[in-house]
Amino acid sequence: MGASVARAIRNFNLENRAEREISKMKPSPAPRHPSTKSLLREQMNSHPDIKGDIARKDDKLLSLLKDVYVDSKDPVQVKDVGPPPPPEPKEYRLPKGNHFDMNIENIPKGKISVVEALTLLNNHKLYPETWTAEKIAKEYHLEQKDVNSLLKYFVTFEVKILPPEDKKAIQSK
Repeated sequence: MGASVARAIRNFNLENRAEREISKMKPSPAPRHPSTKSLLREQMNSHPDIKGDIARKDDKLLSLLKDVYVDSKDPVQVKDVGPPPPPEPKEYRLPKGNHFDMNIENIPKGKISVVEALTLLNNHKLYPETWTAEKIAKEYHLEQKDVNSLLKYFVTFEVKILPPEDKKAIQSK
């Protein structure tokens, strides 16, 4: 019901409104810059045939345009033969260490959990001759360059408790 009312209002007196729009004065071209007006007038006076060339249609170009034939076709759509093949299964490994209480069942090879990352960083920090980059890469199934970057750019936090400098410090109870 609402659509028919809207259509009736939209189409009311349509022909008269269209004719009124068509008979309106057409917009004039934008005014030229004052500095170019004198140059244009000078060129038109020195070459009066330019005005005729601008208005004249070139028959040679028109015939070439008529010879142009465009034939377009829609691209052929490829029909699906069936469902796509299933993705290759990822290789998983069990988490290292004693953090099985977390809900981590398996970890893809080439990745480590946050707890494992902190563990391996701490192990490397405490025993660098034992936990080398090669051993870490082999143990956690990581790439060598990733392990080298991990050891180079990441460090674990270290908490240091400094003893008070003077002996008159307040003892905690």
